[in-house]
Amino acid sequence: MASLSNNEIKRIKALQQKKFRDETGLFIVEGEKMVEEALHSRFEVQSVYRKDEIGEEAMRRISSLSSPSPAFAVVRKPSDTYVGDVSDIASTFASGGLYIALDTIRDPGNLGTILRIADWFGVDAVFATPDTVDVFNPKVVQATMGAVFRVRMHYTDLPSLASTLIESGGKVYGTFLDGENIYSRHLDDGSESPVMIVIGNESEGISKEMSALVSDRLYIPPYPADQPGSESLNAAVATALAVAEFRRRTY
Repeated sequence: MASLSNNEIKRIKALQQKKFRDETGLFIVEGEKMVEEALHSRFEVQSVYRKDEIGEEAMRRISSLSSPSPAFAVVRKPSDTYVGDVSDIASTFASGGLYIALDTIRDPGNLGTILRIADWFGVDAVFATPDTVDVFNPKVVQATMGAVFRVRMHYTDLPSLASTLIESGGKVYGTFLDGENIYSRHLDDGSESPVMIVIGNESEGISKEMSALVSDRLYIPPYPADQPGSESLNAAVATALAVAEFRRRTY
Protein backbone atom coordinates (compact mmCIF):
# COMPACT_ATOMS: atom_id res chain seq x y z
CA MET A 1 0.00 0.00 0.00
CA ALA A 2 1.34 3.41 -1.01
CA SER A 3 1.79 5.98 1.73
CA LEU A 4 1.47 9.75 1.78
CA SER A 5 3.94 11.89 3.70
CA ASN A 6 2.67 14.44 6.19
CA ASN A 7 3.93 17.21 3.91
CA GLU A 8 2.01 15.83 0.96
CA ILE A 9 -1.14 15.48 3.04
CA LYS A 10 -0.72 19.06 4.25
CA ARG A 11 -0.21 20.31 0.68
CA ILE A 12 -3.34 18.54 -0.57
CA LYS A 13 -5.43 19.58 2.45
CA ALA A 14 -4.45 23.22 1.85
CA LEU A 15 -6.30 23.14 -1.50
CA GLN A 16 -9.56 23.36 0.41
CA GLN A 17 -8.66 27.05 0.85
CA LYS A 18 -8.98 29.53 -2.04
CA LYS A 19 -5.65 31.15 -1.19
CA PHE A 20 -3.74 27.96 -1.92
CA ARG A 21 -5.87 27.07 -4.95
CA ASP A 22 -4.97 30.47 -6.40
CA GLU A 23 -1.29 30.07 -5.56
CA THR A 24 -0.94 26.58 -7.03
CA GLY A 25 -3.56 26.65 -9.79
CA LEU A 26 -4.87 23.33 -8.47
CA PHE A 27 -8.13 22.10 -6.96
CA ILE A 28 -9.51 18.85 -5.55
CA VAL A 29 -12.11 16.45 -6.88
CA GLU A 30 -13.74 13.70 -4.82
CA GLY A 31 -15.83 10.68 -5.74
CA GLU A 32 -15.32 7.86 -8.23
CA LYS A 33 -17.71 9.32 -10.81
CA MET A 34 -16.28 12.82 -10.44
CA VAL A 35 -12.70 11.59 -10.78
CA GLU A 36 -13.65 9.65 -13.92
CA GLU A 37 -15.29 12.80 -15.30
CA ALA A 38 -12.06 14.71 -14.67
CA LEU A 39 -9.93 12.04 -16.36
CA HIS A 40 -12.08 12.20 -19.50
CA SER A 41 -12.28 16.01 -19.66
CA ARG A 42 -10.08 18.76 -21.08
CA PHE A 43 -8.72 19.35 -17.57
CA GLU A 44 -5.22 18.24 -16.62
CA VAL A 45 -5.37 15.72 -13.78
CA GLN A 46 -2.17 16.00 -11.78
CA SER A 47 -2.65 12.99 -9.49
CA VAL A 48 -5.25 10.42 -8.44
CA TYR A 49 -5.50 8.82 -5.01
CA ARG A 50 -7.58 5.75 -4.21
CA LYS A 51 -8.57 4.61 -0.73
CA ASP A 52 -7.53 1.01 -1.40
CA GLU A 53 -4.07 2.28 -2.37
CA ILE A 54 -3.31 4.91 0.28
CA GLY A 55 -5.47 3.62 3.12
CA GLU A 56 -8.61 4.92 4.78
CA GLU A 57 -6.79 7.08 7.33
CA ALA A 58 -4.80 8.97 4.68
CA MET A 59 -7.94 9.45 2.58
CA ARG A 60 -9.79 10.77 5.62
CA ARG A 61 -7.01 13.31 6.25
CA ILE A 62 -7.01 14.74 2.72
CA SER A 63 -10.77 14.64 2.19
CA SER A 64 -13.11 17.61 2.59
CA LEU A 65 -16.07 15.28 3.08
CA SER A 66 -17.40 13.90 6.34
CA SER A 67 -17.37 10.43 4.77
CA PRO A 68 -14.35 10.13 2.44
CA SER A 69 -15.06 8.61 -0.96
CA PRO A 70 -12.97 5.83 -2.57
CA ALA A 71 -11.36 8.17 -5.13
CA PHE A 72 -9.75 11.60 -4.96
CA ALA A 73 -7.89 13.70 -7.54
CA VAL A 74 -5.83 16.87 -7.71
CA VAL A 75 -6.65 18.75 -10.92
CA ARG A 76 -5.23 21.84 -12.60
CA LYS A 77 -7.54 24.78 -13.32
CA PRO A 78 -8.04 25.71 -17.00
CA SER A 79 -5.90 28.66 -18.05
CA ASP A 80 -8.92 30.58 -19.37
CA THR A 81 -10.93 30.61 -16.14
CA TYR A 82 -9.87 34.14 -15.16
CA VAL A 83 -10.08 36.69 -17.98
CA GLY A 84 -8.54 40.11 -17.38
CA ASP A 85 -9.25 41.55 -20.83
CA VAL A 86 -12.74 40.85 -22.17
CA SER A 87 -11.45 41.23 -25.73
CA ASP A 88 -9.79 37.85 -25.21
CA ILE A 89 -13.20 36.16 -25.15
CA ALA A 90 -15.20 38.60 -27.31
CA SER A 91 -14.94 36.23 -30.29
CA THR A 92 -17.14 33.84 -28.28
CA PHE A 93 -20.14 35.93 -29.34
CA ALA A 94 -19.42 35.77 -33.08
CA SER A 95 -21.87 32.94 -33.74
CA GLY A 96 -24.55 33.97 -31.25
CA GLY A 97 -25.32 31.65 -28.35
CA LEU A 98 -27.03 31.62 -24.98
CA TYR A 99 -24.99 32.68 -21.94
CA ILE A 100 -25.52 33.02 -18.19
CA ALA A 101 -23.92 35.92 -16.31
CA LEU A 102 -23.63 35.69 -12.52
CA ASP A 103 -23.54 39.01 -10.68
CA THR A 104 -21.96 38.21 -7.29
CA ILE A 105 -23.43 34.78 -6.55
CA ARG A 106 -22.06 33.82 -3.13
CA ASP A 107 -23.59 30.47 -2.21
CA PRO A 108 -21.56 27.39 -3.28
CA GLY A 109 -24.69 25.28 -3.66
CA ASN A 110 -26.28 27.85 -5.95
CA LEU A 111 -23.23 28.07 -8.20
CA GLY A 112 -22.89 24.30 -8.40
CA THR A 113 -26.56 23.92 -9.29
CA ILE A 114 -26.37 26.73 -11.87
CA LEU A 115 -23.53 24.92 -13.63
CA ARG A 116 -25.67 21.75 -13.70
CA ILE A 117 -28.49 23.81 -15.21
CA ALA A 118 -26.12 25.27 -17.80
CA ASP A 119 -24.92 21.77 -18.65
CA TRP A 120 -28.46 20.38 -18.96
CA PHE A 121 -29.69 23.15 -21.23
CA GLY A 122 -26.55 23.43 -23.34
CA VAL A 123 -25.67 26.98 -22.30
CA ASP A 124 -22.62 28.10 -24.28
CA ALA A 125 -20.72 29.57 -21.32
CA VAL A 126 -21.18 30.97 -17.83
CA PHE A 127 -19.58 34.30 -16.91
CA ALA A 128 -19.20 35.65 -13.39
CA THR A 129 -17.99 38.69 -11.51
CA PRO A 130 -14.64 38.18 -9.74
CA ASP A 131 -16.39 38.26 -6.34
CA THR A 132 -18.66 35.36 -7.23
CA VAL A 133 -17.88 32.24 -5.17
CA ASP A 134 -14.93 30.22 -6.47
CA VAL A 135 -16.07 27.50 -8.86
CA PHE A 136 -13.19 25.34 -7.59
CA ASN A 137 -14.38 25.50 -3.99
CA PRO A 138 -14.82 21.81 -3.01
CA LYS A 139 -18.49 22.41 -2.14
CA VAL A 140 -19.13 23.93 -5.58
CA VAL A 141 -17.27 21.15 -7.38
CA GLN A 142 -19.34 18.50 -5.57
CA ALA A 143 -22.59 20.36 -6.25
CA THR A 144 -21.91 20.48 -10.01
CA MET A 145 -22.04 16.66 -10.21
CA GLY A 146 -19.46 16.76 -13.01
CA ALA A 147 -20.80 19.79 -14.89
CA VAL A 148 -17.70 21.76 -13.85
CA PHE A 149 -15.79 19.68 -16.43
CA ARG A 150 -18.22 20.33 -19.27
CA VAL A 151 -19.39 23.95 -18.87
CA ARG A 152 -17.08 26.79 -19.85
CA MET A 153 -16.88 29.28 -16.98
CA HIS A 154 -15.00 32.56 -16.95
CA TYR A 155 -14.53 35.17 -14.22
CA THR A 156 -14.26 38.62 -15.75
CA ASP A 157 -15.44 42.25 -15.70
CA LEU A 158 -19.14 41.60 -16.31
CA PRO A 159 -20.20 45.16 -17.26
CA SER A 160 -17.43 45.34 -19.87
CA LEU A 161 -18.40 41.94 -21.22
CA ALA A 162 -22.08 42.89 -21.38
CA SER A 163 -21.17 46.07 -23.28
CA THR A 164 -19.12 44.01 -25.73
CA LEU A 165 -22.07 41.66 -26.27
CA ILE A 166 -24.42 44.58 -26.91
CA GLU A 167 -21.94 46.10 -29.39
CA SER A 168 -21.95 42.79 -31.27
CA GLY A 169 -25.73 43.05 -31.71
CA GLY A 170 -26.73 40.91 -28.75
CA LYS A 171 -29.23 41.36 -25.92
CA VAL A 172 -28.78 41.36 -22.16
CA TYR A 173 -31.73 40.05 -20.16
CA GLY A 174 -32.07 40.22 -16.39
CA THR A 175 -34.54 38.93 -13.82
CA PHE A 176 -36.28 41.62 -11.72
CA LEU A 177 -39.37 41.82 -9.52
CA ASP A 178 -40.59 44.77 -11.63
CA GLY A 179 -39.85 43.20 -15.01
CA GLU A 180 -42.17 42.02 -17.78
CA ASN A 181 -43.75 38.58 -17.59
CA ILE A 182 -41.19 36.19 -19.12
CA TYR A 183 -43.93 33.88 -20.43
CA SER A 184 -45.80 36.49 -22.47
CA ARG A 185 -43.06 38.51 -24.12
CA HIS A 186 -40.80 37.89 -27.10
CA LEU A 187 -37.37 36.45 -26.29
CA ASP A 188 -34.37 36.16 -28.59
CA ASP A 189 -33.09 32.60 -28.32
CA GLY A 190 -29.45 33.25 -29.23
CA SER A 191 -29.62 31.49 -32.58
CA GLU A 192 -28.91 34.65 -34.58
CA SER A 193 -27.22 36.97 -32.07
CA PRO A 194 -25.75 36.42 -28.59
CA VAL A 195 -28.06 36.48 -25.58
CA MET A 196 -26.97 36.92 -21.96
CA ILE A 197 -29.21 36.19 -18.95
CA VAL A 198 -28.01 38.01 -15.82
CA ILE A 199 -28.69 36.43 -12.43
CA GLY A 200 -28.18 38.68 -9.42
CA ASN A 201 -26.86 38.24 -5.90
CA GLU A 202 -28.99 36.14 -3.55
CA SER A 203 -29.94 39.07 -1.31
CA GLU A 204 -29.17 42.23 -3.31
CA GLY A 205 -30.19 41.17 -6.80
CA ILE A 206 -28.51 42.60 -9.90
CA SER A 207 -26.11 45.47 -9.24
CA LYS A 208 -26.87 49.01 -10.44
CA GLU A 209 -23.98 48.89 -12.91
CA MET A 210 -25.28 45.72 -14.53
CA SER A 211 -28.91 46.83 -14.31
CA ALA A 212 -28.04 49.82 -16.48
CA LEU A 213 -26.88 47.44 -19.21
CA VAL A 214 -29.91 45.15 -19.13
CA SER A 215 -31.95 45.80 -22.26
CA ASP A 216 -34.88 43.59 -21.23
CA ARG A 217 -36.11 43.25 -17.64
CA LEU A 218 -37.91 39.96 -17.07
CA TYR A 219 -40.16 38.77 -14.26
CA ILE A 220 -40.95 35.16 -13.36
CA PRO A 221 -44.51 35.42 -11.98
CA PRO A 222 -45.88 33.37 -9.08
CA TYR A 223 -49.13 31.46 -9.28
CA PRO A 224 -51.72 32.83 -8.87
CA ALA A 225 -50.11 36.01 -10.21
CA ASP A 226 -51.97 38.27 -7.78
CA GLN A 227 -51.16 36.18 -4.70
CA PRO A 228 -47.38 36.05 -4.27
CA GLY A 229 -46.14 33.90 -1.40
CA SER A 230 -42.37 33.97 -1.03
CA GLU A 231 -40.65 37.31 -1.55
CA SER A 232 -38.48 35.95 -4.38
CA LEU A 233 -37.05 32.81 -5.93
CA ASN A 234 -33.76 31.15 -5.07
CA ALA A 235 -31.05 32.22 -7.56
CA ALA A 236 -30.53 28.72 -8.95
CA VAL A 237 -34.29 28.13 -9.29
CA ALA A 238 -34.69 31.47 -11.10
CA THR A 239 -31.85 30.46 -13.43
CA ALA A 240 -33.50 27.14 -14.24
CA LEU A 241 -36.87 28.71 -14.99
CA ALA A 242 -35.38 31.49 -17.12
CA VAL A 243 -33.07 29.27 -19.16
CA ALA A 244 -35.83 26.68 -19.64
CA GLU A 245 -38.11 29.37 -21.07
CA PHE A 246 -35.43 30.60 -23.49
CA ARG A 247 -34.74 27.05 -24.63
CA ARG A 248 -38.46 26.30 -24.96
CA ARG A 249 -38.72 29.00 -27.61
CA THR A 250 -36.32 27.02 -29.85
CA TYR A 251 -38.49 23.87 -29.98
